Amino acid sequence: MAPIRILVVDDSVVIRRLLSDTLSGDPALEVVGTASDGRIALAKIPLLKPDLITLDIEMPVMDGLETLAAVRKLYPKLPVIMFSTLTERGAAATLDALSLGASDYSTKPSHTGSPAVALEHIRIELIPKIKALCGIASLNLLPVQGTLPSLKVRVRSNPRIEIVAIGTSTGGPAALAEVLPRIPNDFPVPIVVVQHMPPIFTRLLAERLASRSAIPVEEGRSGVVLSPGHAWIAPGNFHMKVIRAGTGWCLNLNQGSKENSCRPAVDVLFRSVAVACGANVLGVVMTGMGSDGVLGAQDIRDAGGEVIIQDEASSIIWGMPGLVHASGLADAAYPLDCLAAEITHRVLQSRGHRVPPDSKSYATVERPSK
Repeated sequence: MAPIRILVVDDSVVIRRLLSDTLSGDPALEVVGTASDGRIALAKIPLLKPDLITLDIEMPVMDGLETLAAVRKLYPKLPVIMFSTLTERGAAATLDALSLGASDYSTKPSHTGSPAVALEHIRIELIPKIKALCGIASLNLLPVQGTLPSLKVRVRSNPRIEIVAIGTSTGGPAALAEVLPRIPNDFPVPIVVVQHMPPIFTRLLAERLASRSAIPVEEGRSGVVLSPGHAWIAPGNFHMKVIRAGTGWCLNLNQGSKENSCRPAVDVLFRSVAVACGANVLGVVMTGMGSDGVLGAQDIRDAGGEVIIQDEASSIIWGMPGLVHASGLADAAYPLDCLAAEITHRVLQSRGHRVPPDSKSYATVERPSK
């Protein structure tokens, strides 16, 4: 297989060299060119024909957001990974880029004081994303960290859904921007979300989603009592759990060991809602790279709850939902533009509300009961 051709765009000579050397050290990747600003990059794309671009945000002449907008007009399918700083300004610009159609992002190594640490950061964070976006990472290259129990035959009792738990990663910010703003303001249960993102990013994501949604959306805080029609997003670098609090539930945050190389991890959240809420859970796994969520989906289904996923066609990367599907743990799969309607339909129907027949969204994959 020919190596993935990469164009590195960054105004820093040091970063261009660091990326070029690190990426080219992987036999599956080839840096075919570099550019110090967006205008130069746009001139080089038709000559170099890259398979993917890494794009800095803050550059002279033509910055990353301007460049991304031009790339999307000329090359709508070309994967673009934003390479941003882990700062408030960098996080805000990254979210802007994701809303403009960036495929994913990676944070620049900062304050490491060690070239070896910087190289390792790029190898761990950036290279897997490049391979996944260019189709190298397949389901069989993403093993589940842990033992998936044998599937159990379960009796479908259609219990009341008391909580919705959502897990997502690559492509998640844009996917959440499609789903949460379509949840009605009288939604009768709380929503808890894990989106793989670092600190600062998750707070800004919650604020942006809140500005576009009929329901309140906040970053999660320890001790917060869950209330209907309210969504909480796990803060970066913290696992988020739902725990029983009297007759209701509250949030617990901790910095326990990473799971699936993630903190927050979807498996941690899903496992907690299965324990705290039993069969009264609707789990939703959306676009994302890796295996996080499949063990938690098993926990939800073993407790009697339901799990639905985003379908392959509408996912940026079908790693997380694809593994849930491949493991036989998905009750159904839906296009992204149908997920909010389906979530609402299932919640209302489970709680005895009359739902118009045409309000139910279309399931592209219906799974047999396990």
